[in-house]
Amino acid sequence: MAEKLEDLNLPLTVVTRIVKEALPSGVSISKEARTGLAKAASVFVLYVTSAATNIVKNKKRKALTGQDVIDAMKDIEFDRFVEPLGEALEHYKTMASARKSASMKKKDEQEDTEVIEDD
Repeated sequence: MAEKLEDLNLPLTVVTRIVKEALPSGVSISKEARTGLAKAASVFVLYVTSAATNIVKNKKRKALTGQDVIDAMKDIEFDRFVEPLGEALEHYKTMASARKSASMKKKDEQEDTEVIEDD
């Protein structure tokens, strides 16, 4: 677990980048507002994680999955986010599978390449 309460907060730089991407150009946000958003986002993440952990415990499992997070969002009545999260999870799985396939293919090609040594 975290040693300090601040360790549970999301990095301010990450939150700032996300906020800047979401705001229209020419709009700025104060440092105080960024800090508040970072803390609120951290609390939300901890809340969803707690709900997902309860689902995992009720199913007598040890590993938390993406589907558990989606189910937790339903449980805490954030139904509006369930479909986009499901789509994002499927996209992530597709991309991860493609990366793994490419990595395996590259590894196989390297093993098939014959090394010629000069005498």
